[in-house]
Amino acid sequence: MKTEQTIMVVDDDSAHRLMLKKLLGGWGYGVSEADDGAVAVEAARLQSFDLILMDIRMLNMSGIEALEQIKQINQAVPVIIMTAYASVETAVSALKKGAYDYLTKPLDFDELKIAIERATEHSRLKRENENLKIRLGQQFDRQRIIGRSLSMNRLLETVAQVAPTEATVLIAGESGTGKEMIANAIHYNSPRKDAAFVKINCAALTETLLESELFGHEKGAFTGAERRREGKFVQAHGGTLFLDEVSEMSRAMQVKLLRVLQEREVNRVGGSEMIKVDVRVVAASNKDLKEEIQKGNFREDLFYRLNVVSLTVPPLRERKEDIPLLIQHFLEVFAGRNQKVIRGFTPAALEKIMAYGWPGNIRELMNAVERAVVLARTDVLDEGDMALMTEAPGRQENSTGGEKSSQNLSLEDVEKRRILEALDHCGGNKSEAARCLGITRKTLRAKLQRYQKD
Repeated sequence: MKTEQTIMVVDDDSAHRLMLKKLLGGWGYGVSEADDGAVAVEAARLQSFDLILMDIRMLNMSGIEALEQIKQINQAVPVIIMTAYASVETAVSALKKGAYDYLTKPLDFDELKIAIERATEHSRLKRENENLKIRLGQQFDRQRIIGRSLSMNRLLETVAQVAPTEATVLIAGESGTGKEMIANAIHYNSPRKDAAFVKINCAALTETLLESELFGHEKGAFTGAERRREGKFVQAHGGTLFLDEVSEMSRAMQVKLLRVLQEREVNRVGGSEMIKVDVRVVAASNKDLKEEIQKGNFREDLFYRLNVVSLTVPPLRERKEDIPLLIQHFLEVFAGRNQKVIRGFTPAALEKIMAYGWPGNIRELMNAVERAVVLARTDVLDEGDMALMTEAPGRQENSTGGEKSSQNLSLEDVEKRRILEALDHCGGNKSEAARCLGITRKTLRAKLQRYQKD
């Protein structure tokens, strides 16, 4: 502990004050004493404390009265209330009036130490948040997010506001729009940026494996569990956990996630120890979770836990002015990676790129540029280099060779046509088609199964 942290102990029991002074001093804190609420209020006017530990029943001024007056003097100072008269009503009253926490006498020293550490850390983070908000107003790190469109600028303005807070964030958007990039920006512009940013794709694992990945497991918890393993929540302690495709969680896993978000503690699979975790959760989904709730696929209470702040990443077709910036960036990256000299795109190639609907969004665009760079035979990419791109929706040819208007086609129809064309181009190879489209093989398989039912 840093010795400059000072705690004021407020208690009319001199023996109890002395005991706390010795205990807190041994933990590395400076200690100031007050024997009554009125004395504590006056001390708070004259000096700034890192924390106040205050009894609730005192002769002249109670801890509740002193709490109210101290909060008027210094709203930021955390106050922990102590009492031998435990009651729900008293606890609620103290918390409503601004107390950080509530402990009962006789004090549990381990519980007291944890409460003090949390309170002082919370206070420090609040101060850093305020300073970070000021800095973000002048300098916001986009974390390699490319875009100058109005929709992206508005999104990033919101990200800059949300990042310094502790709010749980739910990011919505189609597959391939860059939801993970937004989650990165939130983490690395937050006070947690020096801690871990841990990611997990909820759609990529079975229920059993997902539970083990999130919460960890004990040795022998299941076949193959040869040693204890810490889960993503513990790995992300002090940092941020990104739950991608959270809508793919089973209902049973949703219940377990909800409990962790509420209790801030996890239990390893096969274990009994409850582990406290300090994690900011950012979740993402390419499905409309409100619709999933209506279908019975997603818990409403979990939705509200995750949806404290909601962000929506626009699809590429709604931010086409960003495409020239994006393809130039991808061209430079992949040309350098493949040791090629490519100067740019011909006007015909650019026209085709801009006219295309990009159902796979930025991921599809990136894959298209990479493929074009790898297969390029000249130093300029032409229309023919964009091999898997079809004509833009709105100019589809019918079976007789004429043109057929697609103005009445739904987005789902356009997506279906694009997927089937990619599959045909790849000779039926689902893995290759999924890679070209910028989606997972599991997502492709699910869409194909849906098309068979239609």
